Amino acid sequence: MFGEEFITWLTRIVDILLVTFVVYKLITIVRGTRAVQLIKGITVILAAWFLSSLFALQTMQFLMNLVVTYGVLAIIIIFQPELRRALEQLGRGRLFGRGPTPEEKNSVNTIEALSKSLQYMAKRRIGALISIENETGMDDYIETGTPVRAQISSELLINIFIPNAPLHDGAVIIQNNVLSAAACYLPLSENPFISKELGTRHRAAIGVSEVTDALTIIVSEETGDISVTKNSEIHRDIDDERLRRMLENELLKNVKTQSRWQWGGRKNG
Repeated sequence: MFGEEFITWLTRIVDILLVTFVVYKLITIVRGTRAVQLIKGITVILAAWFLSSLFALQTMQFLMNLVVTYGVLAIIIIFQPELRRALEQLGRGRLFGRGPTPEEKNSVNTIEALSKSLQYMAKRRIGALISIENETGMDDYIETGTPVRAQISSELLINIFIPNAPLHDGAVIIQNNVLSAAACYLPLSENPFISKELGTRHRAAIGVSEVTDALTIIVSEETGDISVTKNSEIHRDIDDERLRRMLENELLKNVKTQSRWQWGGRKNG
């Protein structure tokens, strides 16, 4: 007897959890779409239907009954794009999978903006210096530049580093997927073993990598080559594919990172 009651109780709990999960996934699908406003309207109609029944408002109840009766067909028509999207995700097995978090979406946008702008500047030999904050804070260096605090886009980055632009001289610093400041001064490395062919941007990138765990990207205005510094090391001649892989390893926390840099390119030494 006790066993049957326990199984009945457990079944109800599982049933409630499954319904809750399905409702949650449906909300994540319609979130950010016009369906959100439609759901609010349906909630108002259901509330009016309940109140009309509670207070015996016959005319209102008659109208609400009509709305509810034909509402199912109306919902199918109105929510057709969202329903199609849900069915497509179900067919791909993604409806109940874990979706990307807002932080992951922001990181992906940052990677796309950096990749696009760096490729553009490298082809045209536009010098650039971009430092991405990690665990070690870079507020001291941000204070030396001009506050921007803008969402990162390739157009914004390109316009900052265009020659003779007001903010092109110095480094851009990125914090938590936000372009915090431009025209920032980074400490120059005093390492005597740095190649003599490297200019001020490269020395600044190496210098900041010696005192922070930031990842810094340099575009040479002489050759158009892209270099990357981190942990007091500089890796040069990074191609587009290796650059993207490096940015993913740095910015996407759910991507398996390599224990050491294996991006290829020519290492200074």
